[in-house]
Formats: sequence, C-alpha cells, structure tokens
Amino acid sequence: MKVVVSGGGTGGHIYPALALINEIKRQNAKAEFLYIGTENGLEKDIVKRAGIPFKAIEITGFKRKLSFENIKTVTRFLRGVSISKKYLKNFKPDVVIGTGGYVCGPVVYAASKLKIPTVIHEQNSLPGVTNKFLSRYVDKVAICFEDAKKYFPEHKVVLTGNPRASEVLGQDAGKGRQSLGLNSNRKTVLIFGGSRGARAINEAVLQMMPFLKDKPYQVVYVTGEVHYDKVMAEMINVKDHSHVIIKPFIHNMPEVLSAVDLIVSRAGATSLAEITALGIPSILIPSPYVTANHQEKNARSLSDHHAAIMLREQGLNGSQLLSEIDNILLNETKLTAMKKASKELGIPDAASKLYQVMKEIAKK
Repeated sequence: MKVVVSGGGTGGHIYPALALINEIKRQNAKAEFLYIGTENGLEKDIVKRAGIPFKAIEITGFKRKLSFENIKTVTRFLRGVSISKKYLKNFKPDVVIGTGGYVCGPVVYAASKLKIPTVIHEQNSLPGVTNKFLSRYVDKVAICFEDAKKYFPEHKVVLTGNPRASEVLGQDAGKGRQSLGLNSNRKTVLIFGGSRGARAINEAVLQMMPFLKDKPYQVVYVTGEVHYDKVMAEMINVKDHSHVIIKPFIHNMPEVLSAVDLIVSRAGATSLAEITALGIPSILIPSPYVTANHQEKNARSLSDHHAAIMLREQGLNGSQLLSEIDNILLNETKLTAMKKASKELGIPDAASKLYQVMKEIAKK
C-alpha cells in the first residue's frame, strides 16, 4: 500500500499523522509513504527526523478580513494543487490523508481531482476552514469528537478518534514515576500548559504553591522552557516545595501520563485524546488565543460528560485551581467517577480504526 500523508503547522496535526504512519508500518511492513508539507512548517524537520520521505509546497491561510494577501493565497493554492498533482502522479498512492493545516488543502484537493481515494482527519470539536472546504471532495471524514459530526456531510463521517491516543497505551507507569522521583504511595497531579507553557496557568500555580506543602498528594509542574527560569526565581520565596517537582519540559510524557491521577492542562485535541485513552480525570483551561475558540469546544466535549472540569483563563487564580484539585483528588468517589467517564470517551485503538477506513476506500 502506498500512502500520501499531509498535515502541518502545529504538532497537533503532525504527531497524529506520525502515529498513524507507525501503526500502518506495524500492520503492513511493505507500506510506502510520502509526506507533503511546507518548507517553513514544523513538519519538515519532524518528518525528516522520522525518516519519512518529504516533499514541500508553498501555501498560506486566508485572512479573515478582506485583504490583498487573500489573492496571493488563491494563487499559492492553485500553484500548490499543480505541484501536488505532479508529486501524486510520480508516487501513485493508493490513498491520500490530510490531518489538518493549510497544506492539506491543495494536496487533498489535487488527489480528489485525480480520482485518488481521500480522507481528512479532524482532531477538534470545531473543524477548521480547510477541512470544511475539503469535506465536499473527499471520500471519508474521520473525526475525534461526536460534536464535529454536524459540520460535515453525514454519509462521509466516521468516528475514529485520534491516532496519537494509541501511543500512550501500554507504557510503564513505574518508569514514569522513577524518571521524576515520584512517591508511588501518593496520588499525583500533573500540571502543564503545552510545550511552551502558559503564563496564566503558571501564575495560578505560583499563587497556590505555599499551600501545597500540607496536601497528601504530589505535584508535577511543567512550566514550559520559556517560563522556567522566571518560575524558579519565584520559588526562592517558597519555603517548602518538597511535594512539587518542577520541570521545564518532559520528554517521556507517555510514561509520565500513565503514572498520574489528575491532569491540569490546556484543551488541545492531542492532549485530550491521550487523557481519555488512559481514562485520566482532568481540569481543562482552554487557550483563548486559538482560532474560533476551538479549545473551549474541545473541553466541553469532556466536561459535558463529567470527565473534566473546565475553567476559563480569564479570572483564573491559585485559590480556584487548588480548590478544584482538592475536590477531585481528595474525593475518592468523584475521582473514580471521573476516571470512568474519561475512559468511556477514549478511543484507544484510533490509529487502527483510521487505517481500516483508509484500506476500505482504497479498495473501491
């Protein structure tokens, strides 16, 4: 089987694509891949490091206001379609999948015009402009949240989940605890604001820091690399923070996730896929700086099912956050109920489900 994958711009589009590729390789050792992205996106370096053949096109997104840049974008789109057709004709794929980002537009559109079976994968509850556009042309639309279904042609939609979820299962929780020096007899809450951290979350954690010394649980606090030095400077004023492990970044996140009892985080689609696959309760603080406020929609997909508590960044403070952590970790009944609710929302075999969809349309 020959597969073309396209997705870029953010890790939320790239890492699910790589997880899918890994699953296909596991099931089909003879599978061949071509990844089409952009020269300037994160995908170029990440995909090449993974040893996957990579080709690039140039594309940008539409401005929400009338702009001369939109004319340039249309020109780049048409050029991108033309270049993508050349790549596709040379590679001769059995199926093409887009996992999100502007780059998918010309690639998947070109594939549909060449009558190559196509799939788009939407990670969020609220779809982006590119996937809404492509849904008119593709054979199947794979979604991660039921809430996204209403935005696409019903007969094309299939709930597969996020392939990234499959990669956090089967991890060694003991290794996760050992890597951070965690006490296996204490419950653990993991607090992180994404790879770069989140200032509002950091400020709330610093406010509650003096009160953590008396708690019967331990905290793993990931500041984000750009915030780490400032946070550590503030920690000089905290007399006892022996229950708190502070890191700028965690490289073995799947192992660590398997070792924690509660997560405080943003509401990115990939994080939520991992959280629900493992059945971990969460306190979600959606980023207000994302397109169309889609993280709040993601968070509601969990909070509406009692798998998470959603807090808005506006007005967030240490007292509020600490109270919510206590309400979950110190209430065994609530903790157990939230674990169950989270697990019920998870789709742990998402990568395999998505591959099955691709195989089915490739046969037609």
